[in-house]
Amino acid sequence: MLPGPEQIRSVLSSFLADSSQCEAALSGLMQLIESETIDGADVDIGRASRCGFPEVIFGEGKPPELIVEILKRQHAAGQRGFVTRVSQNQADLIAAEFSDVRHNPIARTVVVLTAADTHDGAAKFVPDAAPKVAVVTAGSCDTAVAQEAVETLRWMNVTSTLIEDVGVAGPQRLQKHVSVLQKVSAIVCVAGMEAALAPVVGGLVKCPVIGVPTSVGYGASFGGITAMFSMLTCCASNVVTVNIDAGFRGGYVAGMIAIGAVRQENADVSEATGNG
Repeated sequence: MLPGPEQIRSVLSSFLADSSQCEAALSGLMQLIESETIDGADVDIGRASRCGFPEVIFGEGKPPELIVEILKRQHAAGQRGFVTRVSQNQADLIAAEFSDVRHNPIARTVVVLTAADTHDGAAKFVPDAAPKVAVVTAGSCDTAVAQEAVETLRWMNVTSTLIEDVGVAGPQRLQKHVSVLQKVSAIVCVAGMEAALAPVVGGLVKCPVIGVPTSVGYGASFGGITAMFSMLTCCASNVVTVNIDAGFRGGYVAGMIAIGAVRQENADVSEATGNG
């Protein structure tokens, strides 16, 4: 089994006193550890160093044993595992193999925590803070997709708030949340049927809105195709759209936007402090 980044960092720090040199060397070495081949998969261990986050496992259709083997390789490398679209059977087997697991049956996701995430068995995710992303649903039928987005953001250590059931059939319900929506860095808008909520939200805020069409609706909704076309053709300029029921994708993109915004804020503060 290859050593994880923390083990490599510990070795490097013993002969590289400068922390920036140590991190640069670690990054270069991790780039070389591209993958670990197992029976049925080529685990992309190097993705975290290249892309900022580890490989995410799409669980649907995969044997539970294969998912567990992939997670073991990630866990050994110090990476927080994340599995989407898991069945109860898959989740049960994962929970039996790892001591620190978060399963959300509504979102159909599983997170396998690392030693750095836990203390005395308790998960140490992001502390309470102002949310960086809002996940908004048009109706309660959109909850599963929204929960997938929320769990994705939590896995990314991005604070979020979930605002549910504020679709355009009762537009007054959205109004009380506008002040929150105007403070976040990105919004994930989850809606089915005609998906009219996305342009309404887009017209109220200055941040990007990631539309996630859902397969909720009657016959002419065509399993989410109508909602997707509606979001793709909406007139709000700040709305972009991902695939039908793609809560993970919507949450991931929103998380990247939020992380970029925080980095820019920190850089601006650092520059202002330096100039001061």
